[in-house]
Amino acid sequence: MHDYSDDLQGYEWPACVTPRCNRQLWVAEAGRWACRPCEDKTAARITELPGLFAQLNTTAMLMKGASRISGPSGSKTPPIPPRLDVLNLVGPGGIAAKLSAIEDSWRSALGWTIAPWRGSPAQAIPDHVRFLRDNLLWACSSYESVGQDIDDLRKLHGECAALAAGEKRPGRVQIGACPTPVDDGWCGTALTASTGSHRVHCGGCGARWDGLGEWRELRAAQEAATAEQARQAAEQGEAAA
Repeated sequence: MHDYSDDLQGYEWPACVTPRCNRQLWVAEAGRWACRPCEDKTAARITELPGLFAQLNTTAMLMKGASRISGPSGSKTPPIPPRLDVLNLVGPGGIAAKLSAIEDSWRSALGWTIAPWRGSPAQAIPDHVRFLRDNLLWACSSYESVGQDIDDLRKLHGECAALAAGEKRPGRVQIGACPTPVDDGWCGTALTASTGSHRVHCGGCGARWDGLGEWRELRAAQEAATAEQARQAAEQGEAAA
């Protein structure tokens, strides 16, 4: 009678390739790289990412804590945005870029064309999520490197969820003076922003700024106006001396 124990020496039962799992696969999971529980958890995380992005991509999150930030001489400096951890996720190199990298690796493994640029993160994330969700079963079954992607998605989801959990109720914060040029210099009206809106409106001259791109322009203009004001004050001081 053949002793099959000799054939099993050194044999290791297949295990899930996800770093934080490594559970031995069930018989019904034979041939897979990642176990079904990891697939189910990852599918849920992928599905939740657009909603988490929407929570994070708000003035409330990007400007959280702004009222506590002061600049030189006690004047308010426009913290646009003070939450770099949030900006790093909702900006071009954040959630959308990380999902795009995973999608590209899956497309390459499948022999498919790399996806074209899909616009802003808000426009691209739903498409990335749809692709990853639709092809997750294939990846768990046939893509050897899926374990690292699952772990990366877990970390990304955890980071987003942790920041979103700290979201505060909408309020108003001071973001510095209006830098819009006027006849006698610059407007200087104190600007405030609602943490429930993406718009900044100057009540003095009527100037408006919308979204992250224009917030950056506002910040740059405020810094330039402050520097010019300091230069003029220095010149006046020298002239008086």
